Amino acid sequence: MDCLGSFLGSFLAEAGRGICRSTYTRAIYTIRFKSNIKALNNALSGLIDVQTKVEKDLKTLETKGKSLHGPLRTWLRDVKEIVSEANSILEGRVSCALSLRCKRSKKLVVVLDKVKKLHKLGVELLDIFSLEGRSVLVERILGPSIADQTVASKMLVKVRSCLMRDGVQKIGIWGMGGVGKTTLVRELNNKLWKEADTQPFGMVIWVTVSKEFELGRVQRQIAERLDVEIRLGESEERLASRIYGRLEQVSSFLLILDDVWKPIDLDQLGIPHTNEHKSTKIVLTSRFLEVCQSIKTDIDFRVNYLCEEEAWELFCKNAGEVTRLDRVRPIAKKVSRECGGLPLAIITVGMAMRGKKKVELWKHALKELKSAVPYVKSIEEKIYQPLKLSYDRLQPKMKSCFLFCALFPEDYSIEVSELVRYWIAEGFIDETQNYSYLMNQGITLVENLKDSCLLEEGAHGDTVKMHDVVRDFAIWVMSSSRDDSHSLVMSGIGLCEFPHEKFVPSIRRVSLMNNKLTRLSNQLPNQVVKCVELSALLLQGNFHLKELPEGFLISFPALRILNLSGTCIRSLPNSLNKLHELRSLILRDCYYLEEVPSLLGLAKIQILDLCATRIRETPRGLETLNSLRLLDLSRTHHLESIPAEIIPKLSNLEVLDMTLSHFHWGVQGQTQEGQATLEEIARLQRLSVLSIRVVCVPPLSPDYNSWIERLKKFQLFIGPTANSLPSRHDKRRVTISSLNVSEAFIGWLLENTTSLVMNHCWGLNEMLENLVIDSTSSFNMLRSLTVEGFGGSIRPAGGCVAQLDLLPNLEELHLRRVNLGTIRELVGHLGLRFETLKHLEISRCSQLKCLLSFGNFICFLPNLQEIHVSFCERLQELFDYFPGEVPTSASVVPALRVIKLRNLPRLRRLCSQEESWGCLEHVEVISCNLLRNLPISANDAHGVKEVRGETHWWNNLTWDDNTTRETLQPRFIAAGNIPTGSLGMSCYQSSNTIEEASPISTLPESQAEELPVATM
Repeated sequence: MDCLGSFLGSFLAEAGRGICRSTYTRAIYTIRFKSNIKALNNALSGLIDVQTKVEKDLKTLETKGKSLHGPLRTWLRDVKEIVSEANSILEGRVSCALSLRCKRSKKLVVVLDKVKKLHKLGVELLDIFSLEGRSVLVERILGPSIADQTVASKMLVKVRSCLMRDGVQKIGIWGMGGVGKTTLVRELNNKLWKEADTQPFGMVIWVTVSKEFELGRVQRQIAERLDVEIRLGESEERLASRIYGRLEQVSSFLLILDDVWKPIDLDQLGIPHTNEHKSTKIVLTSRFLEVCQSIKTDIDFRVNYLCEEEAWELFCKNAGEVTRLDRVRPIAKKVSRECGGLPLAIITVGMAMRGKKKVELWKHALKELKSAVPYVKSIEEKIYQPLKLSYDRLQPKMKSCFLFCALFPEDYSIEVSELVRYWIAEGFIDETQNYSYLMNQGITLVENLKDSCLLEEGAHGDTVKMHDVVRDFAIWVMSSSRDDSHSLVMSGIGLCEFPHEKFVPSIRRVSLMNNKLTRLSNQLPNQVVKCVELSALLLQGNFHLKELPEGFLISFPALRILNLSGTCIRSLPNSLNKLHELRSLILRDCYYLEEVPSLLGLAKIQILDLCATRIRETPRGLETLNSLRLLDLSRTHHLESIPAEIIPKLSNLEVLDMTLSHFHWGVQGQTQEGQATLEEIARLQRLSVLSIRVVCVPPLSPDYNSWIERLKKFQLFIGPTANSLPSRHDKRRVTISSLNVSEAFIGWLLENTTSLVMNHCWGLNEMLENLVIDSTSSFNMLRSLTVEGFGGSIRPAGGCVAQLDLLPNLEELHLRRVNLGTIRELVGHLGLRFETLKHLEISRCSQLKCLLSFGNFICFLPNLQEIHVSFCERLQELFDYFPGEVPTSASVVPALRVIKLRNLPRLRRLCSQEESWGCLEHVEVISCNLLRNLPISANDAHGVKEVRGETHWWNNLTWDDNTTRETLQPRFIAAGNIPTGSLGMSCYQSSNTIEEASPISTLPESQAEELPVATM
C-alpha cells in the first residue's frame, strides 16, 4: 500500500509538473501572439522586397537561359506558397478567440521561421546573381581606364547624360585613330556593369565591327550575347529575323558598335528601329563623322586629344620611374609633347622609352620623332599602321590632297583657299570646270578630310592644320613611297644650307618653306639626270633669300608650282620661261621684286600672284597667258601702267584682284592714250570676281550694266583715295571717295550692289536728289550704307521726297562726320522705313541732337539688334516721339541686344520713361555722365549679360526697382577693367565677332583695311 501510495504520489507530482509546463507554454504562446504577428509582418515585407528583385532578375535570365533560372523559379514557388499561408494566418488573427490563440500562435512561429529561411535563401541567390547575373545584363570589357583623364571623364558624363534622355536614341563618338574612342565607350560599358542593379537597360550588347566589316561576323557577336543559337548554313536574313525576335522580348537594350568604318544597315543586323522600339539606344564609335551621320545619329561627340598635363601623366605612367630623373625629365617632357596629346602615341612612345636612363637615348628619340622617323618598330606598328587604315580608305585623289598638307610646317594653319589652289595646280581637282566650281569642290575635299580626322580646324577662320602625329605619318608615307607621292619635307626647321644631296630624280615635291636659306645652288650635283618628276617647289618664308640663280630652275622642267613668297629676291631669272608646265607662280610679299622676266613660255599658267611686289608695270608676255584664271595685283603700290588691250586677251581670266593697287582704271575718253580702260574689263566673258580702283563714277551704259550683273563678287573703289573699312555685306561693294558726285548717277550701280560707301564726297545732296527723281523702283539688293565726312546738311535743295522706300532691305547704316540734326532728315528724303535695319552706327556727327524721331512712317525698328553711338557732343536723346504717334509703353526696339555709347556729354535719356528694352544683353556707357536711367525692368534684368561703364556713372544711376540694380550689380564691369580695344564704337560684326575699327579718315591709304574679294 505504501508502495502504491508512493507510486501514485510520484506520478501525480510528475503529471502536475507536465501540466504546469504545458500550461506555461500555452500561456507564453498566447502572450506573444501580438509580437509574433508583428514579427511575421516585418519578415513578410522583407521577403516580398526580395521577391520583387528576383522577379526582375528572372526576366533578364529568361533571355539568357542561365543556370540560376531553375533555383530562382523554385524559390519563387515556395515564396508564393508561404506568403499565401502567412496572409491566411494574418487575416484570421482578428476573429481569433482567446482559446485559439495558443494554437495559431504556435503555427505562426513555424511560418515565421520558414519566411526567414526563404528570405535568407533569396538574398543568397541575389548575391550569386550579382556575380553571374551582372554579366548577363552587361559584360565587362577588359582594357585601360580613363580614370585619370579629366577631359575624357567630362565627355563620358555628357555621353551618359544624353544616353538617358528620351529624345536621344543614337549617339556617335568620332575622332582620329588612337585618340581614345574605344577607351571612352569601354568605360561607359564598364560603369554600367558596376551599376548592373540600378542601370536602366535590360541588356547591354558590345560589338566590335572593325574595318573589314562582315555582316555574318557582327551578327554572330550579337547572337552569342543573346544566347541565340547559331545554326550551320543559316542565311544572314534568317539569323537577323531571330535576333530581331529575341530583342523584341527585351524590355530595353543598349547596343554599342565599336570601330565602325562604313555605313551599317541596322535592319540587316536584326536591330529593331528606334521608332518601333522606343527603349532602343545605340552608341557607335568611328573615325569618320559621315559614318555616324549615316545611321542618323541624334548627337555626335568628337574625342579630342589630351591636354599637355594629362598627356605628361599618361606618358610617365608608361615610361616609368625614369621620367623622375632630373637629367631625363626635361627631354622626356619634349618627347611627350611630340606625341601631340594622342593617347596611342603617348603609350607607344612611353613604353618604348621605359627604363632607358641614358640621356643620349632620349635625345636621339626626340630628334627622330621630330623628323617623323619611326625609330622603334612599335611606333610603325602601333601608331602609323592604325593611321594607315584611315589613309587607305581615301580615294587616290584625296590621298594626294591629304599628303600635300604635310608639306607645311608643324602646327601650321593653312589657308583653305591657298591649299585648294595648290590642289588645282597639281591636277588633283578637275581643271575643266570654272574656278568657282573648283574652289567649292576643293572645300568639300577639305571638309571630308576633317570629317575623317586627318585635318582639323586651324588657328583662325578658313584655315586647317594637321595634328603633329598625323603629319609625321604623312611624311613617313611620302618618304617611304616609291610612287608619285615621294617628297622632301624640311619646312620650318631653321635650315640654313640648301640640301643638294637630297634632290634625287624620283622626287615629286619639295618643301623648304619658312627656313633661313640665304642662297640656292646654280646647279644641282645630279644636273645631268635632273629632277624630271618634281612638280611642286615651296620656298616661301625664306626671308634672307635674295637671289634665284639662272641655272637653278633648269633642273625642274616639270614644275607646276613655284612659290617664292616672302623672300627678298629682286628679280627672277630668264630661265623662268622654260617652265612650260608651270600652273602656279606665287610671288606674294616679295617686297623688293621690281621686275619679272617675260612670261612668254608659260602658256599653261593658271595662277599668277604678284601681290605686294614693287613692279611698276605688268610683266611682258602677260597677254599670251590664255590659261590664266587668277591674277592677283593687290597691294602693288608702285604699279603705274597696264597697257591697253593686254587684259582682254586673258580670255579665261575669272579673278582679278587689284585691291589697294596704285593703278586706277579709267573710262574711255578720260584716260591717257595707251592705258587700259574699264571697257576692256567688260570684254572678259568669264570674269566672276573683281576688285579694282576706278578714277570716276562710270557713266550709265548698257555694257557696264551687263558685265556688273555677271560678276559674283566685286569691289569698285571709285575716286583718287578710295578706301573703306569692311562691313558684313561686302560681296558686291562700291566705295566712292573724294569726288564731286553732284552730276553722278549711281542708280545703275545700286541695282547690283550690296554695300555702298560714300567717303568725303561733295555734291551729295544733288546726287541724292537725282537718285530720288530718276529712280522708278527700290534698290532691293543694297544691305549696307555708309556715309563718311560730309560737312553739309543732307537736305536736297529741291526738297523732293521719295514716293517709296528706296532701300527696303537695308540692314546696316553707318554715319560718320555727317552734318545731321536727326537721321530723320535722311529718312524722309529716301523714304526709308528701316524695317530690316539690324545695325546702326553713328560717330562724330557734331550737329546731331536726336538720333531718330518716331512717327508717320516709322513707329518702331522691329529688327534693330545693335546701336553704336560715339563722339556726338550735342546729342541729348536717342529716340523722340511725335505726340500720339507711338504708344509710350511699347518698346520701339523690341530686338535690340547691344547698345554702346561713348563720349556723349549731353545725353540725358534713351527713350520714354515707361519703356523697357527686353532683349538687351550688352550695355556699354563711357563718358555719358548725364545719363541717369537705363530702359531695363526687373523682369528683363536677368537677360542682361554685362553692363560696362565708369564706376561713378553706375553709382549715380536711378532705378524704379532696387531688384533691378541688385540683379545687374554682379554683371557690372568697371571701365578700368575693360580690356584694351573693347571701347571702340566703330564696330563691325562678321562671323559672330565684333572688331574695333577706327574712323576711316584717320587711316593712311597704305594701311587702310580692305576686304579682298579674290578668295579663290
